[in-house]
Amino acid sequence: MYIRSGELVIILGVKKYLKRSRLGSLRFQIGFLIILAGIIPVLIIEGVLLSTYEKRAVNVRTAEIQSQCTILCNQLGDSSDLKGKNSEFIKTELDQLTNIYNGRVMLIDDNFQIMEDTYGMDDGKTIVSGDVIQCLKGQGTSHYDSGNRYIEVTSPIADSQTNEVKGVMLVSVSTDTIVDTLHELRSSVRTVGGVILIIWVLIALVFSKLMVRPFIRITRSLENATAGYDESMLHENAYTETRQMTEAFNKMLGRLRVLDDSRTEFVSNVSHELKTPLTSMKVLSDSLLTQEDVPVELYKEFMGDLSEEIERENKIINDLLSLVKMDKTADTMNISSVNINTLVERILKQLRPIAAKNNIEVVLESFRPVTAEVDEVKLSLAITNLVENAIKYNQENGWVHVALNADHKLFYIEVADSGIGIAPEETDHIFERFYRVDKSHSREIGGTGLGLAIARSAIVMHRGAIKVYSQPGKGTTFTVKIPLTYVS
Repeated sequence: MYIRSGELVIILGVKKYLKRSRLGSLRFQIGFLIILAGIIPVLIIEGVLLSTYEKRAVNVRTAEIQSQCTILCNQLGDSSDLKGKNSEFIKTELDQLTNIYNGRVMLIDDNFQIMEDTYGMDDGKTIVSGDVIQCLKGQGTSHYDSGNRYIEVTSPIADSQTNEVKGVMLVSVSTDTIVDTLHELRSSVRTVGGVILIIWVLIALVFSKLMVRPFIRITRSLENATAGYDESMLHENAYTETRQMTEAFNKMLGRLRVLDDSRTEFVSNVSHELKTPLTSMKVLSDSLLTQEDVPVELYKEFMGDLSEEIERENKIINDLLSLVKMDKTADTMNISSVNINTLVERILKQLRPIAAKNNIEVVLESFRPVTAEVDEVKLSLAITNLVENAIKYNQENGWVHVALNADHKLFYIEVADSGIGIAPEETDHIFERFYRVDKSHSREIGGTGLGLAIARSAIVMHRGAIKVYSQPGKGTTFTVKIPLTYVS
């Protein structure tokens, strides 16, 4: 198979490029598309140019032959017949037409008999063809056979007196000169096209390398991020896509930093919260051991304090276990159809004795019967924590209002209290683990700082949402909305 020098250079360049690049790499795909974008137009231009030239050359040659045939047919129309009696001038004209165009001329009468053949091969023979028949009807024809490289033209010979067609002039002309010129033109076009493609391949290699540099820098930054978080953010604004990618990466990195800080703070808080009761118990026990002849009443008092500290430790551990269990079983929801009115009433019945100690009124307002698909245990834990939180951080002779309502998609639970309220700058942090609004009274109240975190986790697991509205000194309202139908 013959391969031109330009094509060989392109093939070698592509093979070398394939060795250095992976087929799936962005650089290879960009380079391949650029090369393809250069090759296709060159091939189209070559085809259109050669086709246009061939068509134009054939039309010009056909027009020239038809013009010569028309002149000779007019002269033959004045002759008495088409054989032998023609003037030497007309024979000379026929020979000149044959020599100039490297062709063959035949004169055919109305009986399809060849009366004159410039090749002298078929004189007296009969020829029947569609072109000859059509020409005898008065309509000349022309035909180009690219495979056999010739142009065939027929022209009617009409009697100058009666204007009747008495014969046909059939001219076959070789197109070798057109084909030779076409080959030379094709060779020139391919040479120029090969040079253009070589330059285009080099441009494609350079541009593909330049275009993927931003992505290489992003990849290196991602690799560096796996070794540890860096303080510097990623900035790559070469393209719109790289800018969007780096912005998304920076958001993700920021989120990971927050989570990492949150885990560190959580471990620190857990250690602190568990250590505090243990320290108190150690101080109490040491004080007893260092004293001699301690009265029984003092022992009882110290043992009561130890019991309170143990109870506090137990609450913290239970809340931590609830929170961890909820995170661990996030994908194993025990969904069932639950009467939410009955569920809330049962929870409030359990918490009213706690509220009665501080003379706090707990009121439930149900607007309609509500039945929803929920995990009863987890939802009960969330509602219990919200109401218990409202009772603990309330004022004496205060109130807690719980409202239950629903529409065709969601049901709503609102827990409002007349408590100490929350400052605006703290509302974004109250659902964080171990975060306490009133840190000075948290020990007296007995909270662990995990109740709201547990409530929010349970609500989110039900594909719900919780919002808080509060004013310091006036009270707090928690609004919960959860779908009636659980969607996994």
